[in-house]
Amino acid sequence: MINTIYFESEVRDYPKVQQIFDRFSAAQKIAIDRYGEVFNPRNQNFRLQKSNPSLILAKKHDGFVLPVPEGFGIGGRKNFYFSHMYNCIYDCRYCFLQGMYSSANYVLFVNYEDFEREIEKIIRNFNNEEITFFSGYDCDSLALENVTGFVSHILPLFRRYPNALLELRTKSVQTIPLQSEEAMKNCIVAYSILPEAISAYLDNKVPSVKRRLETMKTLADSGWRIGLRFDPLIHGQDWQLLYKHLIEDVFSYIAPSQIHSISFGALRFPKKMFKKLHKLYPDEILFSGPLSTNNGSVSYKRIIEKEMVEFCQNLVKEYVSESIVFDCSFDPQVSEAETLG
Repeated sequence: MINTIYFESEVRDYPKVQQIFDRFSAAQKIAIDRYGEVFNPRNQNFRLQKSNPSLILAKKHDGFVLPVPEGFGIGGRKNFYFSHMYNCIYDCRYCFLQGMYSSANYVLFVNYEDFEREIEKIIRNFNNEEITFFSGYDCDSLALENVTGFVSHILPLFRRYPNALLELRTKSVQTIPLQSEEAMKNCIVAYSILPEAISAYLDNKVPSVKRRLETMKTLADSGWRIGLRFDPLIHGQDWQLLYKHLIEDVFSYIAPSQIHSISFGALRFPKKMFKKLHKLYPDEILFSGPLSTNNGSVSYKRIIEKEMVEFCQNLVKEYVSESIVFDCSFDPQVSEAETLG
């Protein structure tokens, strides 16, 4: 439930803003000049805000579409991402957004047409070459779709350009608007997933693995292409057995032919980000595991990381072609939101 909505005065009359005001009619509405004055101050209590986040409605002025971090991708040579929203309704203990942002409030950029314009410009600039766009880097693509309607807005653009691939990264069981739309070959619904025993401990507020698998099956049977994102891989007692059972469960729900791609990403944080996360959760066992610092990043020791990726890749290769299996270990970028005042 949203109890407080901050909005930039410039966007007050945007139709999307008025729709949200109507939806949350009882919420307090507070006008501001720029979202950064609420979102960026350093002395905020992220954990306290996370218990009841406010919504900030803003206009994005630049950086609508950005190159992906090095190592992030699913085989394409031209890869970009866009973020219509900052922060996530879920509370996953390993989420790098907690170390990236000072605020747990949600920022929604309501000038959707500008996102559409910039995405289309890039598609045209590459003259119909294959290009991949990722949604869900700074937020969950679908979890708040019933409020934002962003995916509903952007899907028609990608339907016009079959050479442009769209990935919607999510942990949500929200299927609107996908269930009401004809499936698109150039749209991947990519689910981040952990073994149930690990997810139950670390994926706070996230639907169960079983519910996500059921949702994947529903979408796949409707023709949508599914991506599997084992990201991050979490080390711990009996991890081999847990991931073996998870992968067996996945393929009991989803046929190999319904899967577009599978990727694995190791648990990894920039050093500065890790220090902030550790300060938020000083007693968290996840951050006291077999971690080491490598080239400015905090991650599992290389031998552990390599063992986990290779073990899980070998498991999925029993079901699918090696050509759709990727290692996507990368270091999260510092968001532009950190630099805006």
